[in-house]
Amino acid sequence: MARGDAPQDSYHLVGISFFTLGLGTLLPWNFFITAIPYFQGRLAGANSTAGTLSTNHTGPADAFNFNNWVTLLSQLPLLLFTLLNSFLYQHIPEAVRILGSLLAILLLFTLTAVLVKVDMSPGPFFSITMASIWFINSFSAVLQGSLFGQLGTLPSTYSTLFLSGQGLAGIFAALAMLLSMASGMDAQTSALGYFITPCVGILMSIMCYLSLSHLEFARYYLAKKPSQAQAHELETKAELLQADEKNGIPNSPQKAALTLDLDPEKELEMEPEEPQKPGKPVLVVFQKIWLTALCLVLVFTVTLSVFPAITAMVTSSTSPGKWSQFFNPICCFLLFNVMDWLGRSLTSYFLWPDKNSRLLPLLVCLRFLFVPLFMLCHVPERSRLPILFPQDAYFITFMLLFAVSNGYLVSLTMCLAPRQVLLHEREVAGALMTFFLALGLSCGASLSFLFKALL
Repeated sequence: MARGDAPQDSYHLVGISFFTLGLGTLLPWNFFITAIPYFQGRLAGANSTAGTLSTNHTGPADAFNFNNWVTLLSQLPLLLFTLLNSFLYQHIPEAVRILGSLLAILLLFTLTAVLVKVDMSPGPFFSITMASIWFINSFSAVLQGSLFGQLGTLPSTYSTLFLSGQGLAGIFAALAMLLSMASGMDAQTSALGYFITPCVGILMSIMCYLSLSHLEFARYYLAKKPSQAQAHELETKAELLQADEKNGIPNSPQKAALTLDLDPEKELEMEPEEPQKPGKPVLVVFQKIWLTALCLVLVFTVTLSVFPAITAMVTSSTSPGKWSQFFNPICCFLLFNVMDWLGRSLTSYFLWPDKNSRLLPLLVCLRFLFVPLFMLCHVPERSRLPILFPQDAYFITFMLLFAVSNGYLVSLTMCLAPRQVLLHEREVAGALMTFFLALGLSCGASLSFLFKALL
């Protein structure tokens, strides 16, 4: 069938399916970090199922360093499976990777929802929760990489829809939290409803994936042999790069690799291709993009070192009431996700500084100022540092700038990286940037333990 005779996506069902799959891939991480107050409440008292979704006025103690461990054990699987990608993809069928990962995530999230009703002492509850977080994020890493492999054979608009679904996952989790809190139900029932929500989302993702084999449009593209898919990618990935620059590039290693491919319009701007010494393409590419890669590492190092480990501990300085109850879900999680998405979207209007500017490292390094700023906000549980910024307005202002700068600088670095290498080097550049992105996430999660200890 010629390309001009390709079937149509009736009722946009394939687009809706991939949007839902994109949403489902990042729901686990976002639902776990948004529910930090619930887990802290469960870990604060023995044999209690009364963990609440909201922080109280003084803020629950971060027993077991839960904030730090949930961040670290969410990001380490991304780094690990980034390194294992080639082995997994060559030896495990695609359908097994995708459907198996979705079913495993659904099972583990169901376990998390069931535990809401189970009386359990803090130690075993912490161990089970940490194991669930590790395995859920491991399966999520495999799932994302496998789905991006499928998207490579589809028109680039479907990759954009998938990325949009992922970008909305954080906002969706924050809104689910607020609705559960505002429902008026008791703490246990509210928490149960909250954790059932991602189970429904994952179940919908499974149904969407199974439906693809029954849709002619999906069968036409997904059934292509590798040689056909490679030819089609030459056309679609250039469009994808432009779409990512307009819509922003979400923050996961698998998403990063997609932006580092072909851009025929820029080919004439690249220097003439030079022969490379055998065995040294990685070193040659790294020498060209090392500064951009370092900037990417530093952006995520700063972000994950305080979000959510420190920011989730900040409480309102006002008297107890509705505002203090909703303060952290709104001003930490919802505000971060909305402004981060806005920051990524800014690259559709301008790309500044450009790839040759030394201002980019300066802007990235300035973000380290957010570490002491957040640590000096209104965090009641502290023993060393004073509270210099007690008013809520300080935290809100810091979070606005923190989230926008994170989204913009991540998107900017991922847009600039392909322009710094030759056309035939972009596959290697993509692999390198993918690794350094995961490295930045893991470094930030590890540093969060130190910053928490300094409070």
